[in-house]
Amino acid sequence: MGYGFTVDDVAYLRSDAGVAALAEIDTLALTSASHLADVAAARRTAGEKAAMLVETVLLRRKAQSKVEDPVDWLFTDDALQQATPWQVARHRAHRFEGRAVHDVTCSIGTELEHLTPVADVAVGSDLDLVRLAMARHNTGAHVVQADALRPVTRDAVILADPARRDSSGRRRWRPADFTPPLNELAEVYRTRDMAVKCAPGIDPQDVPWAGEIELVSLDGQVKEACLWTGSLATQGVTRRATVIKSTMESWTVTDAEPADCPVTAPAEWIVDPDGAVVRAGLVQHYAARHGLAQLDPRIAYLTGDTPPPGIRAFRVLEHGRYNEKSLRGLLADRGVGRLEILVRGVDVDPNTLRPRLKLKGNQEATVVLTRIGTTPTALLCQAERT
Repeated sequence: MGYGFTVDDVAYLRSDAGVAALAEIDTLALTSASHLADVAAARRTAGEKAAMLVETVLLRRKAQSKVEDPVDWLFTDDALQQATPWQVARHRAHRFEGRAVHDVTCSIGTELEHLTPVADVAVGSDLDLVRLAMARHNTGAHVVQADALRPVTRDAVILADPARRDSSGRRRWRPADFTPPLNELAEVYRTRDMAVKCAPGIDPQDVPWAGEIELVSLDGQVKEACLWTGSLATQGVTRRATVIKSTMESWTVTDAEPADCPVTAPAEWIVDPDGAVVRAGLVQHYAARHGLAQLDPRIAYLTGDTPPPGIRAFRVLEHGRYNEKSLRGLLADRGVGRLEILVRGVDVDPNTLRPRLKLKGNQEATVVLTRIGTTPTALLCQAERT
């Protein structure tokens, strides 16, 4: 659960003495090998304040994936775990440009950090006084203590991120168990434009009030679903997938685009669409955009002669009906010693299958195991960056 910060701790960490003490603790390695010795050294120099100082330094080091420049930030362990990655928060903030925005679950301010530069006005609220003190320090934004279900603004558009874990850290799956409950939040702000961050597995039937559901991935991992209402939702769009990459420009696909996608035999390439596209139910729309086809209308693998640019695609070397014995022989003939196994639509556990294939050799390959119609199919491929 991490160190239990208090408001007095936050005040100290913001003071000149606290900043100097943090700088001294930051010189320690604090690795798993040196941790005990480093903590002992911290106690000798900082006494009873050592625990909060060590925790703050460690959280700043962990925060690189969540905050663009966390060098001066203050965190709690729980707040950092729940925080939106900065690339996703920055992407979301663009829809609030020129608006008055109220982040009703602002926590330590990772969303406010990106709202403040683009919004006409950005304010935050939370019930936790420690997180509010940290948000004030981290962002300089105006924040107040308030219950998300008791509005303290009138005309601002709303951003909310309901907690999806209980006090013991266990994940909650039912929207009624979120804090605050999802439908209560929607009812309280039914006359406001709103964006609500949710887990990517949210069932659209549980949120009929959402005008647009956006699935967002970051560097290949699906991070969240964002529920948009009112004028924040895109007219004519109910589903959107947004793919954010550190190495290339982000892109998006929606259900307002054409979905004309044929079903064909395997072509030169296999394409495994980004998880956000799959979760959003936009595989056919993505395929239509890039001139691809499906191998099977119920399976997300795509095929074509030219893969989209900037992705990891799979050049087909051989394909046929899947049989474990035949696959083992094929891999042996090709000297494949390192094998990536991708599975969709067939009941195969890659971790169980791999040792049975008795891989030997210095070649590397990918095998795609799937179903085409009723036929289990293996496609031996070479993975390439396009």
